[in-house]
Amino acid sequence: MKVNGYAATEQKAKLMPYSYDLGEIGSEEVDIKVSYCGICHSDLSMINNDWGMTQYPIVPGHEIIGEVIAIGNTVKNLSVGDKVGLGWMSASCMSCDQCMDGEHHLCSKSEATIVGRNGGFADKVRGHWSWAIPLPEGIDMSKAGPLLCGGITVFNPIILAGVKPTDTVGVIGIGGLGHMAVKFLKHWGCKVIAFSSNPSKKRSILNMGASQVIDSTSIEELESINGKLNFILNTTNVSLDWNSYLTALAPKGKFHTVGAVLEPMEIPAFSLIMGEKSVGGSPIGSPALTKTMLDFCVRHNIYPDVEEFPMEKVNEAIEHLENGKARFRIVLKNK
Repeated sequence: MKVNGYAATEQKAKLMPYSYDLGEIGSEEVDIKVSYCGICHSDLSMINNDWGMTQYPIVPGHEIIGEVIAIGNTVKNLSVGDKVGLGWMSASCMSCDQCMDGEHHLCSKSEATIVGRNGGFADKVRGHWSWAIPLPEGIDMSKAGPLLCGGITVFNPIILAGVKPTDTVGVIGIGGLGHMAVKFLKHWGCKVIAFSSNPSKKRSILNMGASQVIDSTSIEELESINGKLNFILNTTNVSLDWNSYLTALAPKGKFHTVGAVLEPMEIPAFSLIMGEKSVGGSPIGSPALTKTMLDFCVRHNIYPDVEEFPMEKVNEAIEHLENGKARFRIVLKNK
C-alpha cells in the first residue's frame, strides 16, 4: 500500500513530501487512514535527533486519529471502518511478563510509532491491532489526537500515585502536557495548584480548572505552599530547584516526573526521608488505560486546547510550536 507523507531527510531539516510503500500487511497489523495527527514535542526531538536514535528519512507523528482501512487475518476486536487512535507505541511483543500483566507500554521489545519506522504525518499509518485504540462514541476526533500521547502521559501518573479526589495537587509547567493534567485532575476532584513562569497564561490556566497559579520563579510564592501538596506532577524537561518542590509536598507526598529532563535530577535524601516522600516517573500507559482515559474524557468533555493546521502546512505548524506560540497543542488535518 502506497503512503504519501512528509519526512525529514536529515537532522533539523524541513519536512518534504515523501512517498513509500508499506508492503504486505502482517497478520496482526492494521492500516489506518489518518484523519488527524497531533504534533508533540517528541516529534521535534526525533526530527532533530536529540535522543540519538533517529533514522532518516523519518515521517514523524504519533498522535493519530483515523479509520481502519485494512486488517491482517488474525486481528482481534477491530474491523474495517472502525475509528481508532494510535499513539507513541505501535506494537509490543504480547508474550513477555509485562504484556501478559497488561503493562504493554513497559514491554522491552516494544515498537515506537516513529522510531525506526514512519508515523502519522501522512495519509496512512500501520500498527499492531492492540495499540489501535477504539474510540468511544461521541468523541471529538478533531481534538482527540493529543490524548493518545500527551493525554495518557499525564493520566497514567494519577493512577500510579493513587491520587484521591480529596487531594491537593500541583502541576509544574502548563504547556501541551500540563494543561491536560490540570483538566484531568480538576475533574478527578482535586484542588489543583499550577506552577507557571509565564504570567500571561494565568487567566487561561484558572479557566482550565486550577484553583491557584504559583509563579515558579518566586521563592516567596513557592514557600507559601510548603507541606501542602499530596502529589506533584512535573511536565517540564528542564532542571528545576527540585528541593523547593519536595518541600511543597505534604508528608507521604509523591513527586512524579513525565518531563524528559536530560540532566541528572539532584534530589536531597533528607527531603525524602523526613517526610516519607517519594519520587517517580513514567512513560505513557497501557492500551487498556488509554481506552479508560478516552472514556473519562468523553464523560467529562475533557479535550486539549488545540490549534488546527492543514497537513500540507506541517512546517508552518512545527515553526509555530518551536517558537513557543502553540496554545496549547497543534493538530494536523488531512484533506
